[in-house]
Amino acid sequence: MKKFAIALVILALAAPAFAADVRISQVYGGGGSTSTNPTPAFNQDFVELYNATNWPVDISGWAIEYGSATGAWGSFVDNYYVFPAGTVIPPCSYLLVGGKLLATYTGAPLPAVDHLANFSASATGGKFGLFTSLQLNVACGLETPGALVDKVSYGTTTNCAEGWSTVGALSSLTAALRNQDGYMDTDDNLADFTIGTPAPRNSASPINDICGTPVSTETSSFGALKAIFR
Repeated sequence: MKKFAIALVILALAAPAFAADVRISQVYGGGGSTSTNPTPAFNQDFVELYNATNWPVDISGWAIEYGSATGAWGSFVDNYYVFPAGTVIPPCSYLLVGGKLLATYTGAPLPAVDHLANFSASATGGKFGLFTSLQLNVACGLETPGALVDKVSYGTTTNCAEGWSTVGALSSLTAALRNQDGYMDTDDNLADFTIGTPAPRNSASPINDICGTPVSTETSSFGALKAIFR
């Protein structure tokens, strides 16, 4: 029993990275604005996903959820989107989820979105999570064990970062872009993302064939283990 306890301590101290099969590869919260000073890069917020495997991944019933800097996931209906049945991301490919769009919003139109949600994120600080089941008004750290697939926190006061630090503050002209065109996943937001010009990709974009075969996150036991380190 003592040896088992020591092994657990060593495992915790090692804090290994558990790469997600499907990753949040880009986040932009600066759309959904009527401002012209400056004019936002795009007229919608967006979240981009990337399938980092060599096989198609069915994300039917999964949810992309927004939370304010210190708020809960899915605190009201506009803060989450559940992917409908039949939503499959092909190998090495992207999927683009657009946020709320009104005729009065300024900025360039996004490429054709694959899914239209209704979230309106903060341009400077907030968080997005990808879950295998809907988390309604759930605080960070209280998510259903095994449900968390990936998360990204941005801003200087935002909680719930993956790893030690958030990506940093964004703006209406900048996005958080996962390195290696969406592939890098060390389970640390600051290390995995670069702040730069938004460059949304959708299911019609060229594939990023750096993709490989990361450890699966499909089982509840693996998800529960991963949640300990995230």
